[in-house]
Amino acid sequence: MGKMSCKTNQCLTNPGQDVRRMGCSGEDAEMGRDQKQEPEIPVTIAMSSELLFNTEQQSPGPGYSFVKLFSLCSQALKAVNAKLTEHYPQSEELFKVLLIHDNSSELSERFIKNHKLEELITPFYVSGEHLVGELQENETHLYLSAPPGFKVQEVLNKGIAAAIMYTPEETTEVAETQLRVVFDGDAVLFSDESERVFATKGLESYLNHENERVNEPMTEGPFKGFLQALGKLQKKFFNKGQQKCPIRTYLLTSRDAAGAGYRALNTLKTWGLEIDEAYFLGGSPKGPLLKMIRPHIFFDDQMRHVDGSLKEGIVACHVLAS
Repeated sequence: MGKMSCKTNQCLTNPGQDVRRMGCSGEDAEMGRDQKQEPEIPVTIAMSSELLFNTEQQSPGPGYSFVKLFSLCSQALKAVNAKLTEHYPQSEELFKVLLIHDNSSELSERFIKNHKLEELITPFYVSGEHLVGELQENETHLYLSAPPGFKVQEVLNKGIAAAIMYTPEETTEVAETQLRVVFDGDAVLFSDESERVFATKGLESYLNHENERVNEPMTEGPFKGFLQALGKLQKKFFNKGQQKCPIRTYLLTSRDAAGAGYRALNTLKTWGLEIDEAYFLGGSPKGPLLKMIRPHIFFDDQMRHVDGSLKEGIVACHVLAS
């Protein structure tokens, strides 16, 4: 495994909050060229049509206010695909969205046509009993379900990133040309081992646990693979000398910037993964920074952070405990 040369520098410090930004240098792009080529497959995102429609009544559903935002998110995905196709005309490593339904696909097809998303989104009929197997068959990277989370735990148990998506009543404006994805650390990118130490033994034991293991990589969490897939697409842009990547990733964690934070960065480095910006909040609320970042989507295992995101108009996805 090659040594990463991502530079980390402190760019903001407030009481109880620290932010570190990681930027990828040209050396990383060269490293990407030397790595063994893996088969190229689409980065597949499967989502329940119930997030957009009341499929039983063939009408706008509770999450219909999300339609406009979903359209903008889709435009961001389309922008990434267009730039990838410009640089790699023969590549199949593009975003693909499966809009899952288990009855009529009329609403899905109408939405896709009205928003000119035929090249990105495919209506995907599958019965509930066969959902998990079909997601595996289609090499799905991410599954998003409407509440209460149909089959989410089963999908997670099969090693596919999965979460329950919640949408705010009023959504904040997001970029159309740059996809922004924010991940929590523990129980999302990383396992929940450290989180369980905190829950059962308290803060002091947790800090000691992390300081003693600062150079010991954590076990991977359910969303490591999705971050890895995004990272592969980012490297393609860096390999073409693109300085402004249309994909930007963030780590937003309640860990502090001391041993616990460095362990998170060391884990990513050991895995050979990069993150564009890493924020260590030391227990502070995540909502204000999410408002600043304005991501298209945010993943966290704590409902209090999901609720904080929704209050800022940010779409948030709850990652269930393993």
